[in-house]
Amino acid sequence: MPDDPVSTPLRVVAVTYSPGEVLEGFLESLAAATTRPVEVVLADNGSTDGAPERAAAQNPHVRLLRTGGNIGYGAAVNAGLAGVSEGYALVANPDVRFEPGSIDELLTVAARWPRAATLGPAIRTPEGELYPSARDLPRLSTGAGHALLGWAWPANPWTARYRRERESPRERPAGWLSGSCLLVDLEAFWSVGGFDPGYFMYFEDVDLAERLGRRGWLHVYAPSAVVVHEGGHSTRRDPHRMQRVHHTSALRYLFGQYPGRRNAPLRVLLRGGLGARMLVSYVSGRVAAGARFQRRADDVGRSRTKG
Repeated sequence: MPDDPVSTPLRVVAVTYSPGEVLEGFLESLAAATTRPVEVVLADNGSTDGAPERAAAQNPHVRLLRTGGNIGYGAAVNAGLAGVSEGYALVANPDVRFEPGSIDELLTVAARWPRAATLGPAIRTPEGELYPSARDLPRLSTGAGHALLGWAWPANPWTARYRRERESPRERPAGWLSGSCLLVDLEAFWSVGGFDPGYFMYFEDVDLAERLGRRGWLHVYAPSAVVVHEGGHSTRRDPHRMQRVHHTSALRYLFGQYPGRRNAPLRVLLRGGLGARMLVSYVSGRVAAGARFQRRADDVGRSRTKG
């Protein structure tokens, strides 16, 4: 799809839930991330810290959209994207920091991949690690190995195959891209109804990618664009609840991949395995944290990924 005219504001949606000071940094870095005008929609899921209200009052390009409660990430993004159906929009967590020019770089990459429904940047942690944000779709073999062994043996072959961390960062199609920062083709996004609101949090990006892929759309990793993501805000507030949500979302996704009577025994095994892992994660911080990242983010960015 051809890009919007440069004079058309780019819709940027951030889902907020008492984001605190990180929201100010998000908006400040956004100003240097693109030369295009932007309209920021804060899809607010019930903040009580006043940060979204202050941001909207102080910035004329920022609009506060109250969703009516803590309706979940995907449902809030859908609400924030309502009313726009063509061109591109950006979805990002409010604790993301954009490197200068990163959004313009995503739009440049999008022009090279007309069948890309989503495009994702390289995501750097504050400690300089490269978050594995462009992964294969989870399958039984890789998913089971990753879930069982990743926390104790991060370099195991199943996790490596799923997260593709042994590859040097390069522009390529992926099975799915992290929803923490995502450029979306709106025509493609709405062709499958957007995010499935049945996922409260986690796996809504995996599910979206799988449904779009079945229609022939691509998901393109663009490590020439870089953002920094702090992460962990929701998990730190209520870690046991977020662990439970993560495992139930994984179960919902896998049940959708293996429906029908003949897969009933498999679904029983999946429920038991994920339930046991969830209980272990309640008492073990190592299991809850999952597999450690295996790459530094030293070889991402425009000057390093283009030749």
